This record gives sequence, C-alpha cells and structure tokens, in this order.
Amino acid sequence: MTPSPDPARLRPLPPAAFGSTAVAGLLGGWLLRPIGERLWTTAPLVSWLQVAVIGFVAAILFVTARATRRSVGDRHREPPEPHRMVNRLVLSRACALVGSLVAGGYAGYAVSWLGMSAELADQRMLRSLIAAAAGLAMMLGGIALERACRAPGDHPE
Repeated sequence: MTPSPDPARLRPLPPAAFGSTAVAGLLGGWLLRPIGERLWTTAPLVSWLQVAVIGFVAAILFVTARATRRSVGDRHREPPEPHRMVNRLVLSRACALVGSLVAGGYAGYAVSWLGMSAELADQRMLRSLIAAAAGLAMMLGGIALERACRAPGDHPE
C-alpha cells in the first residue's frame, strides 16, 4: 500500500497545465490573423525584437536554474534563504506557463498563414515558428528552474 500524498507538499506543475495553456495559445494565435485583418485591415507583424526578447528570457531562466542548482547542492555553503527560493519558484512556474502559452500562440499564428499567398506570409510564418521555439525554450527554462528549487533529497512522487 502506497502512502497517501501529503496535501501540504508542493508538487511540480503537471504536464496537463502546459498542454492546456499551449492549446489556448494555439487557438488564440490561430484566431489573431483573421481578427486582425477585420479590425485593422492587416494582420500583426512578428518582429525579430519579439523573438529576441523571448529568447533572452529563456536564457536568463536557464542561467538562473544553473546558479540555483549550484547553490542548493553545495554542502559547503549556507543554504539559500527560503524567501529567495520561493521567489524563484514563483518565477519559474509563471515563466513556464507563459512560455507554453507563447509557444502555442506563435505556433497558432504560423499555422494561420499556411496556404496563404499574402505578401509577407512566409516571413510571418518563419518568424512565428522561431518565436514558438523560443517560447518552448522559455517553458523548458522555467521547468529547469522549478526543478532546481527542490531541496536535496526532495523527489516528486
């Protein structure tokens, strides 16, 4: 008989959370082109700055996860302050979910351009796919930071 899980114990975000936010983003991104064309007569552009910012956030998350893992695992140093770890945990979860939403949104926007012969359709599709990959990296960076926040010997069940 397995012991019942402790309700006070904080668990990692389940994959369903990422899947549902990605699907919501996919639907929103897919609807953005036709809604944008109706409201503003042109679909929104995807700039390289948008892609770069998402990639930059992902890089910061991975660096923070690495630093956190080192500080938590180093037995020779004083453990990190609890409030800092809680801050990093909140940041990791928020960024992981937003990264999933962003990845789905840009992927949906790219899908909305399939088969279109508009002037900038290929450019928008390519940039959207690269932004979706950056969003996926942001999600993975958030998950890495969440895992780095675990105390030594703390394993998910």
